[in-house]
Amino acid sequence: MANTLKRRLFIIIFGTDTPAGRAFDIALLIAILISIFAVMLESVESLEEKFGHIFRIVEWVLTGAFTLEYLTRVYVTDRKSQYIFSFYGLIDLLSLLPTYLSLIFTGTQYLLIIRALRLLRVFRILKLGRYVGEGEQLMRALRSSRHKITVFMGTVITLVVIMGTVMYLVEGGENGFTSIPKSIYWAIVTLTTVGYGDIAPQTVLGQSIASFVMILGYAIIAVPTGIVTVALGKEKDKQALLACSNCQETGHAEDAIHCKFCGEKLLHE
Repeated sequence: MANTLKRRLFIIIFGTDTPAGRAFDIALLIAILISIFAVMLESVESLEEKFGHIFRIVEWVLTGAFTLEYLTRVYVTDRKSQYIFSFYGLIDLLSLLPTYLSLIFTGTQYLLIIRALRLLRVFRILKLGRYVGEGEQLMRALRSSRHKITVFMGTVITLVVIMGTVMYLVEGGENGFTSIPKSIYWAIVTLTTVGYGDIAPQTVLGQSIASFVMILGYAIIAVPTGIVTVALGKEKDKQALLACSNCQETGHAEDAIHCKFCGEKLLHE
């Protein structure tokens, strides 16, 4: 009897192919959304004064439900450690802790926003596996570009340190350039074309250097975009070579032998 109940719970909680399992996952997503909105609204002072007690009740009720859900997941799975230390398992656990920590540390309940990561289950629930494949393709492109991006970031950091130091010397420690770290902050804001305007050079030479940094920023922004674009193009070429000749689906692993959609043998070129 216990094993039968455990099996049924496993199918409902971890399965999405049954009506009950799908309904459970959709209800879970709705509860997560309610929890996130409650935390966001609680941070609005006027709403917190009027409905703060309601927000806290919702928070604790949902946290209790999520705690029961997490413990049930651990109970019904045979490979408990595999679930506990998996990505979703760790996210499920971390999403519970802020509410309990708020009993000791005030304000930690706002960390409940981490529950937004649990919404990633929507890809599995709604059968959006193709989008997961696209995400994996992007991650592979980023990994293959990591050395170029590292060199680029090193160059940018060197530039902002040099420019910040030069501006500190040019402005003579005035007009907001009161230290080299403060001047480096200005260089970062200017080079990235954010331009807060809280610090601005007043001397002619300083303004000339600032103009150069602004123009340089536009050129620099295009570099990582080009690097990733090239890497993505190479990944798409690889995927095109691994397209199934029968169903035309892509997204197969490089060492795949058969199509994961229809089972047809893949033709590696």
